[in-house]
Amino acid sequence: MPRPKTHDDALRRRLLERAGELLSTEGPAAVSLRKIATDVNTSTTAVYSLFGGKPALLEALYDEAFNRFGAHLTAVPVTDDPAEDLVQIGLAYRRSALADPQFYSVLYSKVVEPTKAMSRAAGRTFAPVIDAVRRAIEQKVFLAEDPEQIAMSMWGIAHGLVSLELNGNLPPGVDAAATYELALRAHGRGWLAESGEAAAAKPPRTR
Repeated sequence: MPRPKTHDDALRRRLLERAGELLSTEGPAAVSLRKIATDVNTSTTAVYSLFGGKPALLEALYDEAFNRFGAHLTAVPVTDDPAEDLVQIGLAYRRSALADPQFYSVLYSKVVEPTKAMSRAAGRTFAPVIDAVRRAIEQKVFLAEDPEQIAMSMWGIAHGLVSLELNGNLPPGVDAAATYELALRAHGRGWLAESGEAAAAKPPRTR
């Protein structure tokens, strides 16, 4: 019988999971190959066999983080209501962060200098947001503004609220899920073409 393969994908995933946990809770200095290997009950030889060293492990961690994050966003179906699609993408953003908090922190930690390929992979996660905004503008649902500006403003709201939630910085008693969705929907309403036209038609207020 052939010997069982121990340096397999399951071990690779466990090593990445642990590296992400250490990075998110203790910072980059805590990510040592010896500690990661010990914590998942394997050897540094296994880490070198699977990744080739710490720089490659960090690159793999970065790739894994964006792959998981991107999978959540691209799973949102495209419908004939781009404004609602944008809200659903925002909700998927939060689901991804809560499902994999140890990887979410990697997205913005800059523990490794991204290569061009890694930057393109990161950019692809933003593509569904830009696409939904552009469709909303083309269909005259949103104001004819810079789509990247609209997309980035939604991204900022999502990132800010998710970061507050993950770090335990929301005020006590706040319904995080309800507040998050409310903020996304309010953001979308602010870019609606009808509301913008109505606001422009109003006479200026006098003191």
